Amino acid sequence: MELSSLLKSLQLESPPDRGDPECPAATAPPAEQVLSQILLLFSAEGVSSSAKVGMVRDLRALFEAADCQWLFGGCHPNVTPKLLGDLVAALCHYAALPKQESDTGGPPSNDGFYTTMADRTADVGLVFLSLLAKVEATKGSKSLGAVVVRQVLPHCLGLIYIFAATHHAEKPWTSPRSQSVAQKLLTLLVQVAGCGSVAEFLQGGSEDEEGRFAAVMGLLKPELTKETWKHNPATKHVFSWTLRQVTRPWLSRHLESVLPPSLLLSDDYQEENKILGVCCLHHIILNVPAADLNQFNRAQVVYHALYHHLYVREAQLIQVVLLCLLDLLQVLERSPQRLSQEPRTATPCHEVLQLVLTHMEAEHRLPLRRVYARNLPAFVKRLGILIAQHLKRLERVIVGYLEVCDGPDEAARLGILETLKCTIQHAWPRMACRLAVLLKALLKMIWDVSTDEGLTPQPVKTALLHGATECLILLDHCSQGQVKILLEGIYHSCDDCSLRACIRQVQENT
Repeated sequence: MELSSLLKSLQLESPPDRGDPECPAATAPPAEQVLSQILLLFSAEGVSSSAKVGMVRDLRALFEAADCQWLFGGCHPNVTPKLLGDLVAALCHYAALPKQESDTGGPPSNDGFYTTMADRTADVGLVFLSLLAKVEATKGSKSLGAVVVRQVLPHCLGLIYIFAATHHAEKPWTSPRSQSVAQKLLTLLVQVAGCGSVAEFLQGGSEDEEGRFAAVMGLLKPELTKETWKHNPATKHVFSWTLRQVTRPWLSRHLESVLPPSLLLSDDYQEENKILGVCCLHHIILNVPAADLNQFNRAQVVYHALYHHLYVREAQLIQVVLLCLLDLLQVLERSPQRLSQEPRTATPCHEVLQLVLTHMEAEHRLPLRRVYARNLPAFVKRLGILIAQHLKRLERVIVGYLEVCDGPDEAARLGILETLKCTIQHAWPRMACRLAVLLKALLKMIWDVSTDEGLTPQPVKTALLHGATECLILLDHCSQGQVKILLEGIYHSCDDCSLRACIRQVQENT
């Protein structure tokens, strides 16, 4: 029987007979028979694409016009829910992106391919919207609503969620229409499940409530292995976006399922995948208790994976790696101040900082210099007084970075000034012997900034001069007023207003 004939047999043009509360559509064949025939027709080999397009649109008309009691198996409640799940799976397969055979595979050479896929996705999404609208309509019926919640939803929600998550954001395979349909589908899906947000849908409304994250990960797991994850270009995005919706304390119970794919992504050779994997690891570190991360040396595994990335030369990747490492160090180590009386050991924080300073000293590319300088103060604060172990190399880095203008925003210089400020505050007893070198570097930078006639905005110049002045004041305090004495001669012999203003602030500070 053709699908059009099946639709006519349902007599969708006239309202169903509601005389029988168990089987309201008395003149229509049972839902399981209709759905089985539709699934058989849709899954048959040799069916043309144009025929499937028509079948999808007819199926949408079926869901929109069918009676809820008939559709959700009033007569045979144990059969229809699984059939609906199988039909949803078939539709998802129909709208799925084609598998890429190689890890370097890009979009097909045919420019119109993704346009066709987006149109197909939108049509399937409209079918799912019609189906979920019927599910939502059953909430007014106590008996039918309970059947739908127990039997229909478990077969459908996970698949529909993955479908919506694949297409809700702008990607090469989406269009404005398919995005809009997917976003509406995600909203209705959350509503049908009785949740207030995607996060609640996945993790549950309370700590004791079991959400649907485990079910979703069960569907994604076969696509997240070393051999399969690159075959579908959307898999990594669905996983990472879904992971970020689940937070503390729910995420810890799913650690075994989310950590391996995150490490797999971060270990890839492509920068985009590395960044995505590191961001996933960072989310895990922030939302899983330290005790769980340290169990079975998980934190050490993550540390070694991140430490390996410090040797790359991509600024964007280094940025996310350093931020992730800073939070991971709090899991791996006790407070550095508590270790100050113990023998020196090569702790992870010392290892990371030593490698970062080594790279900074020889780095000439401005994007990387900005990233390093921006994150360096956090490492100084983390080590506290123990930063004294790195002062020799840190001094060379500070002096070298203060000498070089890095563009209109001066991000590297501002970061290094903040680093110097933190270093003086934490290691002030060791600063007096470095006064001559640091004072010369600061005064030279102040002179360069005040005489710069380039494109540096005035607010940036002001921030640089303010930062340098703060460092001079701190140096003066830890050297018992020696800076004031050394600056007296410069103040009287200098004609530059900015430099004189900075010196005056230092001299007037008590």
